[in-house]
Amino acid sequence: MINATVYRSTGSWYDVKDETGQLWKARIKGVFKIEGLSSTNPIAVGDVVSMEIENEDTHIATIAGIHDRHNYISRQSPSHRRQHHIVASNLDQVLLVATIKDPRTSNGFMDRFLVAAEAYHVPAILLINKQDAWKEKDKAKFEEWSAIYSQIGYQIMAVSVQQGTGMDGLHALLKNKTTLVSGHSGVGKSSLLNALIPGFTLRTKEVSGWSGKGMHTTTFAEMFDLPDGGRIIDTPGIREFGIVDIEREELSHYFPEMRAVLQECQFNNCLHVNEPGCAVKQAVSDGSISPDRFASYLSILDTIKENEWE
Repeated sequence: MINATVYRSTGSWYDVKDETGQLWKARIKGVFKIEGLSSTNPIAVGDVVSMEIENEDTHIATIAGIHDRHNYISRQSPSHRRQHHIVASNLDQVLLVATIKDPRTSNGFMDRFLVAAEAYHVPAILLINKQDAWKEKDKAKFEEWSAIYSQIGYQIMAVSVQQGTGMDGLHALLKNKTTLVSGHSGVGKSSLLNALIPGFTLRTKEVSGWSGKGMHTTTFAEMFDLPDGGRIIDTPGIREFGIVDIEREELSHYFPEMRAVLQECQFNNCLHVNEPGCAVKQAVSDGSISPDRFASYLSILDTIKENEWE
């Protein structure tokens, strides 16, 4: 029995790499379920598995067990609203690639992603790409985002992948870490991977003119080794990051700036909507919580409410 890390899943087969760096094609042995997890995929990219060698010459193996995950991040399964799909596991951090224009990433999308990262205990970094195309109003928007997110403890940085601006700082952040990269299609994830891994070419597509949204270029999550140490996981471009397994009463705990004042609310089960004596709403009024972040909170809260009644 040897241990290996899952680099790619294509349905029934997995590309895995053992501790010597050898790649294997592996499949699951029989019915493989993980107790207490309503996931549509039993094994995810980043998982460490135990496997038996089937054929040493063709590097075929059978997965017999999965090691405990120290964390994972998931999104709502596209086909089963009540289930989730594990995007990747055993992460050191997640990197959300966003853009101010072409296409525009909304505050709501970024906040939804950050809530998921908080819920799954994975540190998050915001990478704002296409800096080379910014006009004055775009620079002002970045300064606004920077003020909001750095104040509440998130690292946010601007880069131009195309021109190489700001990439040295990014290399330092990724070194010897396992990092999941996500974001809308069209924000430059594929170009980013091409820049990080010399000699490596991922398919890139232009932002489609009629919709302003990028076309999907990745179907499955896939992990790659970085030349300087560390690994990066590319994920399919996702238009909506589904929040799963979060109760309405819990949601504010995943906003760090709200978490800091929750104890001051008059009611323990305060939802921060129209309850009296709400410390969160007071903090929004006095400017210590961003109105945009609060708007994202209310929007996500509504989504959870709708799911309960479906």
